[in-house]
Amino acid sequence: MTVRDYERGDDSGEAGRRGGRRSGLLKAAGLTLAGVLVLGAGAAGWAYWQLNDNIKSVDINSALGDDRPAAAVSSPSPSSSASASPVPRGALNILVLGSDSRSGEENAELGGGDSSGARSDTAMVVHIDEGRTEATVVSIPRDTLVTRPSCPLPSGGSTAVAYGAMFNSAYSVGGPVCAVKTVESITGIRMDHYMEIDFSGFAKLVDALGGVTVTTDEDIDDEDSRLKLEAGTHHLDGEQALALARTRHGIGDGSDLGRIGLQQKLVKALLDQISSTDLLTSPTKLYEVADAVTGSLTTDTGLDSLSELMALGRSLGDLSSDDVRTVTMPVVTAPSDRNRVVADEPEASELWKSLG
Repeated sequence: MTVRDYERGDDSGEAGRRGGRRSGLLKAAGLTLAGVLVLGAGAAGWAYWQLNDNIKSVDINSALGDDRPAAAVSSPSPSSSASASPVPRGALNILVLGSDSRSGEENAELGGGDSSGARSDTAMVVHIDEGRTEATVVSIPRDTLVTRPSCPLPSGGSTAVAYGAMFNSAYSVGGPVCAVKTVESITGIRMDHYMEIDFSGFAKLVDALGGVTVTTDEDIDDEDSRLKLEAGTHHLDGEQALALARTRHGIGDGSDLGRIGLQQKLVKALLDQISSTDLLTSPTKLYEVADAVTGSLTTDTGLDSLSELMALGRSLGDLSSDDVRTVTMPVVTAPSDRNRVVADEPEASELWKSLG
């Protein structure tokens, strides 16, 4: 069974179009960063260090040590330029989280949690195949019940193993390190990198792009996300777009699967907005967008600089938009709680195996 067997709710054409937009986002981000660096000698130096300093990182490899799935062996491909660094072409797995983890006034106003209530609202495993010409994005519902492994804590010691725990609790009890370890535990796949975007940063990014236009198929009235929209087309600012990404109780059956559908729709709208915005003609807007991206980002120590992020983008230059797929981990209603889900086996395990 292949990854394509797990594509649900979309034909291959639409999946390819969504993949193309995600590929477009990577290219747009690269153009944004590159553009900032060519604004002028003095300005470029200041911009580089400012944006580079924005990025926060966590040393996940040191925290987890060797008690994890084996890393894939990757070898660099020769570069077309003798002076350029070799471009890595090995398979790659990146855990991408959207979270309410950052405490502070801005995130509190947007519904973010404090340091003791942090949760990962969105979780995606981005798998890039050998050669980096194909990719699969797998969403993991936050309400999935899992066995959460023992995780090391920054203060010393470790968390206890928890059975039947909600997937997103891993982040709340052990931060990015536990989130990575939990994903590796349920997938059997090593996460080569980690990326996290926070509430206020996402809202700033949308605002920097001038908002996004989204069409909703039904009325939305969710007190938790503070969003109320009638069915139809709306141009959303950053706060409203964030609320849409977090909405679940005001649509469908109130499950996380409904929220994942809205998030996919929002990603499409965001990429459409990026494509329609000529950032390179406006240095001010260009820097504002780049600042919003880097200012909201936490990565592992392997991606915590502009040079490393741009090298990753360069390695994805041959990624075909038709070969990026978006799927959701197969789940079924949990027998113990109809408001939770569990992995649908053996389909879930077969999906993860197909990415190994």
